[in-house]
Amino acid sequence: MKIAPIIAAIQAAQQRGASVQYRLVHTGQHYDRKMSGAFFEQLHIPEPDVNLEAGGGTHAEQTANIMVRFEPYLLANPCDVVVVVGDVNSTLACSIVAKKLHIKVAHVEAGIRSGDWTMPEEINRIVTDSISDYFFTTSELANQTLLKNGASPDQIFFVGNTMIDTLLKNLPRLQQPTFWTDLNLQIGQYLVLTLHRPANVDEPTTLITLLKTIAEHSRGLPIVFPIHPRTAQVLKTVHFAAANLHIVEPMEYLAFIYLVKNARVVITDSGGITEETTVLGIPCMTLRNSTERPETVTMGTNELLGTNPAAIPPALEVLFENKWKTGTIPPLWDGNAAERIVEKLLELYAPQ
Repeated sequence: MKIAPIIAAIQAAQQRGASVQYRLVHTGQHYDRKMSGAFFEQLHIPEPDVNLEAGGGTHAEQTANIMVRFEPYLLANPCDVVVVVGDVNSTLACSIVAKKLHIKVAHVEAGIRSGDWTMPEEINRIVTDSISDYFFTTSELANQTLLKNGASPDQIFFVGNTMIDTLLKNLPRLQQPTFWTDLNLQIGQYLVLTLHRPANVDEPTTLITLLKTIAEHSRGLPIVFPIHPRTAQVLKTVHFAAANLHIVEPMEYLAFIYLVKNARVVITDSGGITEETTVLGIPCMTLRNSTERPETVTMGTNELLGTNPAAIPPALEVLFENKWKTGTIPPLWDGNAAERIVEKLLELYAPQ
């Protein structure tokens, strides 16, 4: 979702005659077809130049496998700059390999912080930002964080949010989920739930308490729960059912965004979804104690509830009383972030 608009912007630059070439490296970190493969098809991402097939294993094993496999590929295919996105293990691994080979690194979505060092993503962000050469940011707060950590102003480029590029581009292409009619879903009359953070799902009792609380206080509205593989493994060990809770398989992008766009509320522990709900104007409740995307709270439709289930009923009451806040869209979340990124890279590496 973050890479697709960048590739489209590079291809557009090539068509204008710009002297730029790229290679797409799929590390294999996300290897479930519905959570990776289908995204390539739906978002019109070209076939990767290489798939390192380094999925699975612990965080250390996965990061090490990516590094071991990316290094010989990069040695055989040198480049001017390695562009990494987000905060996954691939981001960290490829950044380290590139820097040790004396290749510049550009980090897209740089500078965001949750302050929660128990999250592997936070470690990935901090280490990647500490060695990157160029920082493409989504907010002014991210700019300030990078400056405080020693980056110089001429390394930081406030460009906007490539996730929102993908969202806005694909709004006309959204697809109604196949289960829409079977679940008797109606626009604005259902909840969307996603959970995958360890603090929420690894302990069965905690997970069941969250599900039970949401089901009991949703006023009978259907709850659609696309289940993450991690969460599914935990639910296999226990039994829980509620009449209005509908567990579905991981969803492809166009159907999932359709579901979010037409929901009464989204309850999640994801970061990216809070960005999408902010732009779509959909109320969002985040079951975490911190967020790396504070603009979705200070400007958008998101509220940080924490991990205590007791916070859920009063929040739902506010929602059902139609008193949820009306958000605004953060600056430069306008669908043109990728164009700004590519323009800057061309300015740096292919001056006209």
